[in-house]
Amino acid sequence: MPFESFNDIQYELDETEKRFLDRYAGLKIDRLEEENIQYRKQLEDSAIWTDESRRSEVQDIQAKLSALEKKLSGWQNLKLEIADLREYVEIAKMEKDTSLLPELSGKYYSIKTTFDALDLESLLSGDDDHRSAFLNIHPGAGGTESHDWADLLYRMYLRWAEKKGYEVDLIDYLEGEEAGIKNVTLLIKGINAYGYIKAENGIHRLVRISPFDSNKRRHTSFASVHVSPEISDDVEVDINEKDLRIDTYRSSGAGGQHINKTDSAVRITHEPTGIVVAVQNERSQIKNKSTAMKMLRARLYELAMEEKQKEIDSKSGERKDISWGNQIRSYVFHPYNLVKDTRTGFETGNIQAVMDGDLDKFIDAYLRMMSSLQHTAG
Repeated sequence: MPFESFNDIQYELDETEKRFLDRYAGLKIDRLEEENIQYRKQLEDSAIWTDESRRSEVQDIQAKLSALEKKLSGWQNLKLEIADLREYVEIAKMEKDTSLLPELSGKYYSIKTTFDALDLESLLSGDDDHRSAFLNIHPGAGGTESHDWADLLYRMYLRWAEKKGYEVDLIDYLEGEEAGIKNVTLLIKGINAYGYIKAENGIHRLVRISPFDSNKRRHTSFASVHVSPEISDDVEVDINEKDLRIDTYRSSGAGGQHINKTDSAVRITHEPTGIVVAVQNERSQIKNKSTAMKMLRARLYELAMEEKQKEIDSKSGERKDISWGNQIRSYVFHPYNLVKDTRTGFETGNIQAVMDGDLDKFIDAYLRMMSSLQHTAG
């Protein structure tokens, strides 16, 4: 909606610029710009290119430079856009050309949207946040009702990934006897997929009038969502083949719609930890085993990171109220409409939008809460 006056635009632009400069300073963008200059100077030295023994050093500097410039470009471009819009508004105001209000309003809202996205992305500080993510949904006790709830969550995450422009591979799918699903595993592929979707890790609770209850009674159902990063092959994870039980079986699928029905499905159990992964999306047993091993490596890597964090927390004397596996969110369809995150307190009554994949505000609240906790601990 266009602003009604130039003063309104200037006020909102001032507020956005204040937030922008706070984050710009907090992220030490100026320092990063200096690092960028230093890396470029190193690459300008002809000696580094003629010395064969320094080839790995060149590659390391180039990789660091590329990552740094990618991080800097968005903030630098937005800084210029804010300055340009301020100048345009002042000229239009001086000339009293109100016909430009819609165009200038559009430029402001574009700047705000870009800033909000950069601001959220800046909260992704974990070592694995940039990675793609495995996401598994498993219904709790409750039979058909919980199976249907898992299916609703599955649809919700597909919609979210689509909105974010991520590609999704269906890794494993086991349908329920009457409705819904018994288990589903997805690979959400794209930059920062894990950094965002890790906010969904935990137990999700549903309250509604069950469509499967002829007496129209209210039911409470649960489903667990587990998220782990897809780690690259260069990340070392120690796996002893003797600790693995590998089973092959016929893919079940969902009426032939989701999974190929062949004798190629693979299930791997890591006996020391009890971790089980299953894959049946490919016709090739070899490919399914390869994907299953990737999932297992991701789960074991995640487990090691969790143990490391617990050790750090115990040494620092910290006690955290937030932990994986606890109920994180309630979805109430009856007697009222409400979705509430029990960790952050963020809630909305627009339950249909949430089930259609509108999760960004919940993710935003979670990432800001975790950033605040880390800042306080630091």
